[in-house]
Order: sequence, then C-alpha cells, then structure tokens
Amino acid sequence: MSSFATYLIGFLILIIGLGAAAFYLNVPPLWIGIGAIVLVGIGVLSATSRTKMRDPAEGSSRPPSSPNA
Repeated sequence: MSSFATYLIGFLILIIGLGAAAFYLNVPPLWIGIGAIVLVGIGVLSATSRTKMRDPAEGSSRPPSSPNA
C-alpha cells in the first residue's frame, strides 16, 4: 500500500473518531458533516504534500545515458 493511501486511511479514522465524539457531545449533524468535509480536504492536501515525489538533488543525480550506448 502506498504512503498516500496509508496516510488517508489514518486521517479517515481520525475523522470518524472526531465525528463520534461530536455526536456524543450533541453537536448538530449539519456541523458534523461540514467539519468532516473540511477535514477530508485538509487530509488530501496534507497527504499530497507529504507523499509527493521529491526532486533529486542536483549534485547526486547521475548523468543521463545516451540511447545509442
């Protein structure tokens, strides 16, 4: 499983836990839904930024090989 999927699964578990806590604290369901949607968006943004491919450092990359070699 990719790190992106693992991060999102963990974030969804967190959202479910927070939603259950809000339900037991008698928060109106409309606000629970709005909060869940906002948290899903934050989760996707942070998972994308944390798991994106990094560019290799300029000095550590090998020179490109020629196709005729």
